[in-house]
Amino acid sequence: MRLILLAVLAATLAIPTAHAQHELDETEQLSSREIGRYLRTFIQKPEQTGGVSTGRYRGIDTCRWANDGECDDPGLGTGACERGTDYSDCWRLAEGVEDNSCRWANDGECDEPGFGTGACTQATDLNDCGSVLHLRFRNDSCDTAFNGVCEEPGQGDGSCAERTDRADCMGRERPLGINDHYFGHDDRVFMDTTQYPWNVVGQIDMDSGGACTATLIAEDVLITAGHCIADNGSVDARGVFRTAYGTRGGPVESRITGYFMDPQWDERRFSSTDQIDGTDWALLRLREPIGRELGHVGFRALVDEAGEHAAMNTDLYQAGYSWDTGAHLSGNIGCRIVTVHDDNTMAHNCDTTRGDSGSPFMVREGDQYFVVATDSNFRSNPDGPMIYIAARSDRWVSYAEDFIAGRAGNDGPRPTGPGKPPK
Repeated sequence: MRLILLAVLAATLAIPTAHAQHELDETEQLSSREIGRYLRTFIQKPEQTGGVSTGRYRGIDTCRWANDGECDDPGLGTGACERGTDYSDCWRLAEGVEDNSCRWANDGECDEPGFGTGACTQATDLNDCGSVLHLRFRNDSCDTAFNGVCEEPGQGDGSCAERTDRADCMGRERPLGINDHYFGHDDRVFMDTTQYPWNVVGQIDMDSGGACTATLIAEDVLITAGHCIADNGSVDARGVFRTAYGTRGGPVESRITGYFMDPQWDERRFSSTDQIDGTDWALLRLREPIGRELGHVGFRALVDEAGEHAAMNTDLYQAGYSWDTGAHLSGNIGCRIVTVHDDNTMAHNCDTTRGDSGSPFMVREGDQYFVVATDSNFRSNPDGPMIYIAARSDRWVSYAEDFIAGRAGNDGPRPTGPGKPPK
């Protein structure tokens, strides 16, 4: 990412989405797809009616982010609002009366904003979130996070701001009931964006709001996730790609001028089923060939070329601009494919979270790197942590050469739906 942390936060909070209310029965649990929609967007939830204030904390809901479910008062929450202007989201924290008034409380899944699904208002899912409350409002955005030394005020040299050195100060263990780092331990590291290949892994800031990770695979071509440019039944690829944040004079940027998606992509089916996850990819064309200067990675159909057994025994390199690491590219070195699925997807054990959508899973051969999959979504798993899914490159390598050569693609990045993009 990119910009300073506040700019990143502002971009994230500005995502324009439908303020939808689920019509589930009170006893139903959120499905993985419904959770996924929460994680890919910033949703303003309806005001919670449960719980009774003691009246000790007074305020109003005049902040821009009031009633979005997350407490933004300084000292209590994110600090994005002035004190007392996010009353409905903060009063439980201020008065110390956390409860289970959320409709999805007691379903075994933490639904608080930040480290949960975000389906509940802050402090209304106590029974499900109680074991992870120490992680609330914390992140790893400090420049020296993940170095093994706690450096928040009062500890170490105090060079990190309060609550920005989470892994070093609170440990890396992550309970399986939260929707970040599902494998019990956060193994991510920061990547050096002055060095190849991490200088060609960047972020797309969409004109319509939101952001995803993308990777240069040619001088002027990116690979990312298809759902990153899907917009309420249409396709809207307008945006700016920025990368090489750590280089002198960086970042380098270029506008998107065209795209190509899987001919079988269907946003409705992708959002409601697990049947077409393998189509969740998009090739994007840039106005300037910034890869001519920076370089670019290659791409491979790893499973088709090497077979499932060899693919599952190959080390993966993954990195993305996660929501919780500020302006830093974070990722995994040496994670693996755990299952190869027939729908052109794979399950993996790389720690990924919001913001990583579209991020590359690469294999290394000497000094060369090849994208073999892109981060997509997750599936529910009654017997363990959520199953993280990536769309394998096997599906799109045959299209990539034609797109790079200009023989495939649409006429521009503007909305083209509803419906599928042209073949």
